[in-house]
Amino acid sequence: MPAEEHRNASPAAPHPPTDTAEEAIWLWTQIKAEARRDAEAEPALASYLYSTILSHSSLERSLSFHLGNKLCSSTLLSTLLYDLFLNNFSTDPDLRAAASADLLAARYRDPACVSFSHCLLNYKGFLACQAHRVAHKLWTQSRRPLALALQSRISDVFAVDIHPAAKIGKGILFDHATGVVVGETAVIGNNVSILHHVTLGGTGKFGGDRHPKIGDGVLIGAGATILGNINIGEGAKIGAGSVVLIDVPPRTTAVGNPARLVGGKEQPTKHEECPGESMDHTSFISGWSDYII
Repeated sequence: MPAEEHRNASPAAPHPPTDTAEEAIWLWTQIKAEARRDAEAEPALASYLYSTILSHSSLERSLSFHLGNKLCSSTLLSTLLYDLFLNNFSTDPDLRAAASADLLAARYRDPACVSFSHCLLNYKGFLACQAHRVAHKLWTQSRRPLALALQSRISDVFAVDIHPAAKIGKGILFDHATGVVVGETAVIGNNVSILHHVTLGGTGKFGGDRHPKIGDGVLIGAGATILGNINIGEGAKIGAGSVVLIDVPPRTTAVGNPARLVGGKEQPTKHEECPGESMDHTSFISGWSDYII
């Protein structure tokens, strides 16, 4: 399927109001309507959809219940986790706004995402990111043993390993998410899209500020490795499988191992679109005169 057709393959997603408070209400209404529709269409899922979505009065309650059940163990009880998540989501409007922004990001950027409820229930990248946000808040409150325990469960269950000290913006899409690793001093901006098996790591065993800083609107392709305290500029694009060890300027594309800038480092080719939102991984290929297949 051509790239443009693939990006437009999923049913058109409805657009929410621009007001933040109205957006949250609209989004929860959409999720409940989708759950009712799916329960009617597939009775085998009716009990599951009722317990995870339809029995709850808000997105934060549904999300807290779902995360608690996903991340619990024989010694870390679901009721304890539910209370932990709900306390944080219900008292922190920034956490709620980030969860809504992440749901919208998945629905609008991923052609495989057929509904908001599908993302809420089944997208482990979304779930791992929301759980990380709570772990990060615990870390900033000096509740570090609990934050690290939560990180461990997130890694065990979702195969996504994000240090609780890492800072992550909103409107984030961890697409597929398996094998994503984000180090302690990494910073990820807003409206960033990251595919599976991406590493934001250090370059050795020394401490301090040692992990990448990812600007707003960046797109990082599958299997990319970005190492060290370097800056990936706003709106940059990192090709799949690339190994990046130095700064990448804004609105440019880096690809290869070791990564090089499309167009050359003196006058790299720049793009106007926001790749973190457009999800365009391959348009730079046409600029490579030596590209052979």
